[in-house]
Amino acid sequence: MTGASGFVGSRLGPALEAAGHEVRAMTRRPDSYSGAGTPVAGDVADEDSLRSAMQGCDAAYYLVHSLDAADFADRDAAAARAFARAAADAGLRRIVYLGGLGDDSDDLSAHLRSRRQVERLLGGTGVPVTVLRAGIVIGHGGVSWEMTRQLVAHLPAMVTPRWVHTRTQPIAVADVVRYLVGVLEAPAAEGRVFEVGGPEVLEYLEMLSRVAEIQGRRLLIVPVPLLTPQLSSRWLSLVTSVDVQTGRSLIDSMTNEVVVHDDAIRDVVPFELMGYDEAVLTALGERAKERREARTGRNARRIGRLVG
Repeated sequence: MTGASGFVGSRLGPALEAAGHEVRAMTRRPDSYSGAGTPVAGDVADEDSLRSAMQGCDAAYYLVHSLDAADFADRDAAAARAFARAAADAGLRRIVYLGGLGDDSDDLSAHLRSRRQVERLLGGTGVPVTVLRAGIVIGHGGVSWEMTRQLVAHLPAMVTPRWVHTRTQPIAVADVVRYLVGVLEAPAAEGRVFEVGGPEVLEYLEMLSRVAEIQGRRLLIVPVPLLTPQLSSRWLSLVTSVDVQTGRSLIDSMTNEVVVHDDAIRDVVPFELMGYDEAVLTALGERAKERREARTGRNARRIGRLVG
């Protein structure tokens, strides 16, 4: 499993173990890895390390993306090619890839075009690839969710571009993980592309407003027609922790409608999806718990220094 310590991977590892799978967690720093599974050294930029990491594995999860660099598309393409070659050499039976929603007939952003390219490249050596295409994933630590949360937290009023009226179908990270686990051994999932989303289709404006309502905040949003992606990304970096390059990649994609048109995944992995408000409350609860634990840890260290 690549991205073992990331937003999705850190949740997927424990879920796979709970389902009875033996997990090999690929990381560049195995000595400091503390998550689920057995850590193994590997880097998608180092094909030899991929071959070593995959030896003896039956399947692999590809959860890697490079949004924080201007050449992210080239980096992701090179990594996908190397991963596909290593997977074929190791005799893997399946690759599972988490990609991005978006209508292929639309003028897709560079970010979403890169996701599509990775899909094709991962299957280029003949290993069957199961693709899950998702839009915004709601959960503590996710970049898109953090951008939403921080905008609401930091700005009682905001001037936004027209993309706030673009429709999307946000999904809880817990539901993404259930889908990822469910397709691993499902015969009907082999070599297929699935679209995954939550039960509600919302405009970005509605998403922001609902987060504000849940937190008891008042939010005034004024859409304007002339706010370029470059200006939007710089504004975003000023009021959130999202860097300019990542913000630009995300904002470019917000002009594309990302909704599910084919819900075939519901027949392959059936369960009741979490609603948007519940997903938001869960994400906020996880963040609050993390902050409490961090404060407790800091206080314990202070007391230890005083006692010592």
